[in-house]
Amino acid sequence: MSPEERTYLVVLLLSIPIGFLFKKAGPGLKRWGAAAVGLGLTVFTCGPHTLHSLITVLGTWALVQAQPCSCHTLALAWTFSYLLFFRALSLLGLPTPTPFTNAVQLLLTLKLVSLASDVQDLHLAQRKEMASGFSKTPALGLLPDVPSLMETLSYSYCYVGIMTGPFFRYRTYLDWLEQPFPEAVPSLRPLLRRAWPAPLFGLLFLLSSHLFPLEAVREDAFYARPLATRLFYMVPVFFAFRMRFYVAWIAAECGCIAAGFGAYPVAAKARAGGGPTLQCPPPSSLEKAAVLEYDYETIRNIDCYNTDFCMRVREGMRYWNMTVQWWLAQYIYKSAPFRSYVLRSAWTMLLSAYWHGLHPGYYLSFLTVPLCLAAEGCLESALWGRLSLRGQKVWYWVHWFLKMRAYDYMCMGFVLLSMGSTLRYWASVYFCIHILALVCLVLGLGFRRGRRSQQKAEAQATSTAPEKLREE
Repeated sequence: MSPEERTYLVVLLLSIPIGFLFKKAGPGLKRWGAAAVGLGLTVFTCGPHTLHSLITVLGTWALVQAQPCSCHTLALAWTFSYLLFFRALSLLGLPTPTPFTNAVQLLLTLKLVSLASDVQDLHLAQRKEMASGFSKTPALGLLPDVPSLMETLSYSYCYVGIMTGPFFRYRTYLDWLEQPFPEAVPSLRPLLRRAWPAPLFGLLFLLSSHLFPLEAVREDAFYARPLATRLFYMVPVFFAFRMRFYVAWIAAECGCIAAGFGAYPVAAKARAGGGPTLQCPPPSSLEKAAVLEYDYETIRNIDCYNTDFCMRVREGMRYWNMTVQWWLAQYIYKSAPFRSYVLRSAWTMLLSAYWHGLHPGYYLSFLTVPLCLAAEGCLESALWGRLSLRGQKVWYWVHWFLKMRAYDYMCMGFVLLSMGSTLRYWASVYFCIHILALVCLVLGLGFRRGRRSQQKAEAQATSTAPEKLREE
């Protein structure tokens, strides 16, 4: 475990007792106390590089005040442009930020773009209300007002998820500040239910990373090993990668649960990242609040079981880094300048790679995803209806196996980072996943075309049948 990883773990573990301290506090203490803790952590781990996050916040707030009707696009352009400057500092001869600064900047970018989008929605709703001449019931998730500079700063530096996530909207943050009866919201039992696998995942991470170190892939001797060994090696590398993030994200969720952050009644049907999808009036008394059933789906960042055992590449993405996936779907995928699902996915993966960093490995990995999505979608739509029940069960496990190997393969670009190292490894296994995806895509298109031709022939035969009967 690297020194940076140990620091992350300490920050995550400290957030749990801090959360219990803030849970029953009033709105003012929650707002400014949580912001003070978050700012303190940022200054402690980032030092003078904290200035980057402050500049990003001030720039976004200025855009929101100046152009509330179009601030979403402007904030997206501003924060993503600043990411480029932020990552080019070493090339410009300026001090290179710490890894912690990068983590803060990544999460802050998501929060500020989301905040600008919510302000834009509020502004448009107010304009429609003025045009219609009467007031309407506020839409679900709509902000009560445009946040001030100090409110924006308090949201930006709230210690919850400041370095590791989960991402949460400003509306979720406000709901935490204004929880009517926080003492009725359960914390300890949900926390224990969520935390119990983390020690096991941590041990598995230490064991797998020790037995199968990533650095071995960078050595020339590795490529003298048999093909089977090279193919197998990406499996434990991705396993260690998953275990590390499982521990980090479970600990981050536990910090939220300890504070009652992101807790909503089950009836609200909250989604990871987005929050409630149904209106659910707040309880009017402590007794009514105590009998409600709550969940923490809003801040759920990982579904470990479904990540490992879902069938499709598409589903695997949905269960991994769930709050960020919601952000990408809401603010990137939906506004993509394409109609095609594959092109929209490619656009989303490109911007996701850019958000992660400038390392070529990110782009090589993320831009392999659309090819895999196209291949599995095309082949499944062509074959699934033709399979028997037993055939569908066999298909499930074969598809699952290939999905996991695809993620193993793509993970190598994500961890090796450089183009040379990534392509060297992929070439050593003969670009097997790229070739397999292309073969599946061609087969799927061929089966589809054959099926359409068969259906067309059957339709023609059906249409000419009455004429033949009459002739007879």
